[in-house]
Amino acid sequence: MSIWIGAAMLAAVFVTSTISGIFGMAGGLILLALLLLILPVGTAIAVQGVIQIVANGSRAMLSRAFIDWRILGTMMLGLLVAGVILWLSRYTPALATVYIAVGLLPILVWLPPSWLQLDAARPLHAFACGFLGGGLNLTVGVSGPSIDIFFIRTTLDRRTIVATKAAMQVLSHLSKVVFYWQAAMVLDATEWGAVLLAAPFAIAGTSAGYWVLQRLTDVNFRAWMRWIVTAIGGYYLVQGIALVL
Repeated sequence: MSIWIGAAMLAAVFVTSTISGIFGMAGGLILLALLLLILPVGTAIAVQGVIQIVANGSRAMLSRAFIDWRILGTMMLGLLVAGVILWLSRYTPALATVYIAVGLLPILVWLPPSWLQLDAARPLHAFACGFLGGGLNLTVGVSGPSIDIFFIRTTLDRRTIVATKAAMQVLSHLSKVVFYWQAAMVLDATEWGAVLLAAPFAIAGTSAGYWVLQRLTDVNFRAWMRWIVTAIGGYYLVQGIALVL
C-alpha cells in the first residue's frame, strides 16, 4: 500500500465515519466500495469490519444512554443463528455478487409502509432484523438498508435509532472479522499498521457526525437517509452489472 493510497484511506475513514455518525449508516457502504477497489473481496470485507468496529463503537459509546438493550439482545440472537448457518455452509463471497446484492438493498427503504409493517421494537421483528442484517453483513459486507427497514417506521427517536444500530453493528462487524480472519491475514504488518492508524480518524469522524446529529430534525434525518442510501446503491449496482457483462 503506497503512502498516497494510505492517506486517501485515512481521509475516507474520517468522511465515512462522519456520515455514519449522522445517519447511523451509509458510511460503511462507501468505505467498502473504496476498499474493494484496492483489496480482494474477503480481505476488503474484513478490513472494513475492523474500521467499522471502531467507528460504530465510538458512536455507541457517545450515545450509550439511548441504546435500547432489549432490542439489541433480541437482534443478537438473530445474528448468532445467521452466523452458524453460514459457517456450516462454508460460504465464500464473490465480487459481482457483493456489488449487485448491495446495489439492490436500497429498494427496501422505498417499499410502501403497507407492504412491510416492520418495527424493531417488536421482539420477533428484532430477531428477524438481526438474522437478515447480520446474515447480509457476513455475506456481502454491509447490511445498513436491511436494518433500516426495521427502524425507519418505528416511533423511536433518531438518537435511539442511531445508538441501538451502532451497538448492533459493533457486534455484527466483530463477527464478520472473525468469519473472514483468514482472508485478512494476506495483509502485511505495514498494511495492518495503516488500518490501525485509521482508528483515531474513525473516532474523530464519528464525533463530528454526532455533533451534526444533535442538530438534525427527525423528519430531515429520515428523508436524507433514504436518498443517500439510494445513491450509493446505484453505484454498487452499476459496478456489479459491469462485472457480469
